[in-house]
Amino acid sequence: MPFAHNNGVRLHWQAQGQGSPILLVMGHRYSSALWYPILPALAAKHRVITFDNRGTGESDTTGKVTIPELAADALAVMDAAGVERAHVIGVSMGGGIVLDLALQQPERVTSLVLGCTGVFTLDKPRMPAFLRVLYYLPPWTWRLLMPSRRGNKGYGSAAAPGGIAVDQAVLAKDRSTVRGVIAQAAAIAGYSVTTDAVATLTMPALVLHGDEDTIVPFRWGVELAETLPNSRFMPLKGAGHNFLVATGDQASQAVLTFIRGVEQGIDVAANPVRDPAPGPTGGA
Repeated sequence: MPFAHNNGVRLHWQAQGQGSPILLVMGHRYSSALWYPILPALAAKHRVITFDNRGTGESDTTGKVTIPELAADALAVMDAAGVERAHVIGVSMGGGIVLDLALQQPERVTSLVLGCTGVFTLDKPRMPAFLRVLYYLPPWTWRLLMPSRRGNKGYGSAAAPGGIAVDQAVLAKDRSTVRGVIAQAAAIAGYSVTTDAVATLTMPALVLHGDEDTIVPFRWGVELAETLPNSRFMPLKGAGHNFLVATGDQASQAVLTFIRGVEQGIDVAANPVRDPAPGPTGGA
């Protein structure tokens, strides 16, 4: 079982496939196992590197962590995998991590793919500290109370019942620690970045966002795509926050087409932000 190390923290990682490298960075609470809807399609064309964020899967847990430290974890995984540059994909919290990674070391990012995320400026709401105590409850309890991966609120109306059932089975086996999940939540709450900083990232970028996302508002995805100077926006109709379950085939093909275009030198900015579909207006 391969491990990378960042300041004494062990990070479990794996690689599948051959070709130009892609690094996948998962969101809050979940291990790399949750990439299953798009991993086979990506690995058929590329060398895909996945890893468990600290506090999940087989990686170590720390009681405190920051988004820049989680970005440094991802860079340590790239080093362990022998990858100098990669297409970097992040969803939800993982999107914030990869934006910070790109700000830290832009020369290591061939392109960005950002799903169900946004620019985490100071004005955007986060989970209050008092709600983080819910993570101390048994997992089945907080999965009911915080249904980010349950029913249409989490998956969106485009998600098939069979796909939701498969995802729930994967979730039932997924590993995370309460201490690690709370540390991740605190990292999100304590992190902010400016739109001016994000606007300095000139590498090609693809932004994916479900128009039924109730966790990260759709308008945040639109704003992110408008902020990145070399971006393409793709709204996902009928998809909730967990768009990989609702639109896995569509998302994976969009990612593969985008990466192929980047590698062929096609100008991403020539296909600008699409007219956004209507989306929720509430805060995260």
